[in-house]
Amino acid sequence: MPRGKDSRLKDPEMYEELRKDGASKEKAARISNASGGSKSGRSSIGRKGGESGSYDGWTVPELKKRAKELGLSGYSKKNKEQLIRSLRNH
Repeated sequence: MPRGKDSRLKDPEMYEELRKDGASKEKAARISNASGGSKSGRSSIGRKGGESGSYDGWTVPELKKRAKELGLSGYSKKNKEQLIRSLRNH
């Protein structure tokens, strides 16, 4: 989690929970910031979005394409499990 004076997370606790559940750093930050740290914001965020898919159902080419979109390196030699781990920890 980003720390220090440059941290711009509005809800660090939500960020940590999302990371524990397997969300990427980018996704966890986006969701925790969208809620704005308020309970009413959290409920409206939940109503807006759909269900997030799991990388487990993706093919290796789809995972590699996503890794490329995110600017990850070294993905071309990874197997499916390694790709999923890299995407989740991004």
